[in-house]
Amino acid sequence: VNLNHEIVWQYGMTGVTGPGFNQLNNPNSAELLENGHILISDENNNRVIEVTRKKKIVWQYGSGDPTITTPLNGAAFASRLENGDTLITDSLNNRIVEVNEDKQVVGQYVTTSRAGSVASPSPTRAVRLRNGHTLISDQFNDQVIEIDSLTNGNIVFTQGDIGVPGVGFDDLNAPYDAKAIGDYTGLTPPFE
Repeated sequence: VNLNHEIVWQYGMTGVTGPGFNQLNNPNSAELLENGHILISDENNNRVIEVTRKKKIVWQYGSGDPTITTPLNGAAFASRLENGDTLITDSLNNRIVEVNEDKQVVGQYVTTSRAGSVASPSPTRAVRLRNGHTLISDQFNDQVIEIDSLTNGNIVFTQGDIGVPGVGFDDLNAPYDAKAIGDYTGLTPPFE
């Protein structure tokens, strides 16, 4: 959308839901990549896709992809990291997963592995910070956590009490998104 509120490019047909060409089912995030492609979290199609401006899918992780062994269930968010890997919030599998260009899992963190976790916390966002840590919005665990790595999973910061919704100091109620202000390692896209 340009500054005049005009649609200049669109993937997915308005009012049409599906997994086919130019179709999405509850797209939850989109990121303009350095190469001009768009990375889309197609949540209810359980996939993350990279599409060209000509609407060709050039990379896919998730539903319908026979090359992966661990399918996604609710791809809530995805971002392309500086090293070329893709960081995915696999919400209904209660995990954050990092996959390389060849669709191999290089790290994952399961949010139900923590003491006090609710049965289905459904994390919704994960962003990689400059220091290499990952900031996670662990929605129904009512926390935002920062972990040192997806492999180690050591929690170095928390906001909110695990599994306890609240509205007071240090309390959160189903946080959906969190970012560290001024600390984002996403690629700088070429703006038109």
